[in-house]
Amino acid sequence: MRSSTRGSVSASRLLRHRGARVGFAILGFLVLLAVLAPWLSRRDPIKTAPRDALRPPGAAFLLGSDQYGRDVLSRVLHGARISLVVGLVSVSIAVGLGTPIGLASGYYGGRLDLVLMRLVDVMLAFPGILLALAIVSVLRPSLTNLMIAVGIAAVPTYARLVRATVLAAKEHLYVEAARAVGCRDRGILVRYLLPNVVAPLVVTATLGLGTAILSAAALSFLGLGSQPPEPEWGRMLSEGRDYLREAWWIATFPGLGIMATVLGMNLVGDGLRDVLDPRLRE
Repeated sequence: MRSSTRGSVSASRLLRHRGARVGFAILGFLVLLAVLAPWLSRRDPIKTAPRDALRPPGAAFLLGSDQYGRDVLSRVLHGARISLVVGLVSVSIAVGLGTPIGLASGYYGGRLDLVLMRLVDVMLAFPGILLALAIVSVLRPSLTNLMIAVGIAAVPTYARLVRATVLAAKEHLYVEAARAVGCRDRGILVRYLLPNVVAPLVVTATLGLGTAILSAAALSFLGLGSQPPEPEWGRMLSEGRDYLREAWWIATFPGLGIMATVLGMNLVGDGLRDVLDPRLRE
């Protein structure tokens, strides 16, 4: 009963947060565009039409056409689907791998903690985008490998966050009481320690979605992510960079899509942090 009451209070606080409301509005609009993409633009996002190449925005092509005659509006709308999925899958991989590492390291300590944290430190020695670039280069460029690379590169962030939370939570009296009554380690981790990790994980994962989408777009821009003719925003930026003077719309609109998505994620993440962090409550 108390957890449901706290959840409703947190939800109402989040909805009253001005930045979070703006972020939810931006993300809701983008998700709606992604879902309705086939109906909002009937043109095939990958079908070429050389006669319609480099058409400026107008009645025929609302956002113009690219150098191959493809409709930029259709590619931006379908690209929203790809970018959102890339962000969600990448963060899911990072959370799925980082959470058990952090739980085990923080709870058991000792040599296990030493080994796991040294591995995490090695990964943290490389900038995230550079580590993801190295991973996707080894696996070979593709959209699937891009999501795996971005996810693995973010694992240290979640592992260290969970470890720090567990180190503080396992000293509480209710954990000692659970040990005293014979509760197994697995039960303590799942029932008593994992709930303490959820709030900071949600905040970090929400902020991480924007970072993951930005990193994926950067790798696709370099040719190490999605491959032609997929309508991915980073790939569209790369294809439009040679036409910035005579066809600015090719790169501008996918760039605005990336900016809006990251902005929305960050606003929602800031709102969640303000609501869920007890140190920031008034």
